Amino acid sequence: MNDRKKPTGPGASGLVLDEPLLWERGRPGRSGMSLVEAGTPPAALPPDLAGPGPAWPDLCEPEVVRHYTRLSTWNFGVDTGMYPLGSCTMKYNPKIHETLAALPGFAKAHPLLPEEAAQGALRLIHELEAFLAEIVGLEAASLQPAAGAHGELCGMLMIAAWHRHNGGRRGKVLIPDTAHGTNPASAAMCGFQEVKVPLGPAGRIETEAVARLMDDDTAGIMATNPNTLGLFEANLPEISRLVHERGGLVYADGANLNAIMGRIDLEKAGVDVVHYNLHKSMSTPHGGGGPGAGPVAVGKRLLPFLPGPRTVLRDGSYVWNRDLPLSIGRLHSFHGQFAVCLRAYAYILSLGREIRAASGLAVLAANYLQEKLKPAFDLPFDRRCMHECVFTDARQKKYGVTTLDLAKRLIDLGYHPPTIYFPLVVGGAMMIEPTENESKEDLDAFADALLQAASEAASDPDILRRAPVRSFAGRLDETAAARRPRLTGDMGKAGHA
Repeated sequence: MNDRKKPTGPGASGLVLDEPLLWERGRPGRSGMSLVEAGTPPAALPPDLAGPGPAWPDLCEPEVVRHYTRLSTWNFGVDTGMYPLGSCTMKYNPKIHETLAALPGFAKAHPLLPEEAAQGALRLIHELEAFLAEIVGLEAASLQPAAGAHGELCGMLMIAAWHRHNGGRRGKVLIPDTAHGTNPASAAMCGFQEVKVPLGPAGRIETEAVARLMDDDTAGIMATNPNTLGLFEANLPEISRLVHERGGLVYADGANLNAIMGRIDLEKAGVDVVHYNLHKSMSTPHGGGGPGAGPVAVGKRLLPFLPGPRTVLRDGSYVWNRDLPLSIGRLHSFHGQFAVCLRAYAYILSLGREIRAASGLAVLAANYLQEKLKPAFDLPFDRRCMHECVFTDARQKKYGVTTLDLAKRLIDLGYHPPTIYFPLVVGGAMMIEPTENESKEDLDAFADALLQAASEAASDPDILRRAPVRSFAGRLDETAAARRPRLTGDMGKAGHA
């Protein structure tokens, strides 16, 4: 019997499959396919495409399959283990929703189908918009924005259109230090100048700071709630009242909706527009660059300005309403990222009003980790967090250990690191978002790994500074990798001229 102690975490060493580049593996004459002769002479290439072209490697089918299978074993994903990236909501999503998104009636429907041939898709769009509006307590929604930042842009375009319609144009927007990083760019693309709202002592927006900055040239405020510190903006109703009194509107960044789904009435909080990250909150596997979806919901003020066309139920059929004189127009080809929206529709239907429970469990998990970890790590704002908690490396710095060292050590201990050095308002930040799907045992194991790293920082800091040593590759020069990435293989190898 093998009495070797079993690791408590997911990072046990095992078979590590090395794999060269395809150019290094290929050999001339190998092939993974057999094509029938076309029977027609080859057409001459245009002059600008003529020439030898790249020397692609020749490979047989097993080599191709093994190459990509081996590469897949290097990957870490939410199906492998806990993915604690803060601000990203990298949560497990039910596989049944992938099956539904692939149903031929949806997946193969042409976007130019006439209305009578697309009733199922139009009904889904119509009902999902109503669901999304209800979840946050607003009037109506549009699925058109294709990603979170696109939703921000949509919201700010509507705010600008509202001001123009009401006889004025304002040039500034208030953006708190705790807002999401894309907010200033979205405002700037609509012609607004950013005015920073400083971080308050409790880690949230202070009403007094907004009062000092809000003037007749300010179009409104972009507030992330919960903010990027994982803290609830409890002053939002009072801030909204102040902004409205001075002729502005309130945009709420909903990227952190996972903490408040079904639990907040944004209309009562004074919000005029919010965007959703469906790929974070509602069942599309998130990561790898897309696809995403960033629908928006609005209150009464901005309802006429929603993107068009919009679905309506007329005489028992769903049709497009294009008679929208105040609409900001179309933002996206056809109507949003449909497969992402379909998954969100399935997610909402499967949970129903229990969507509140998902938010509650996400908040519970984050606060549980916060309490377990705060004896070992600096907690800049020691108050109840929402879906994520933010620590710093202040206690470890006295041993010469940084947040980056802690993150690299977690790799050796079998865990994907959390988000580091964000938000920027906290030095040496380590942002952890456990999400609602993690069990207590998994949360305990992750906390134990971080606590072990903190203990090692005090007793043997070189362990952390050398980490990772158990991964396929050691610590990389991340600056050089970003500035001088290797994007192709060596064309001179594998027998190619």
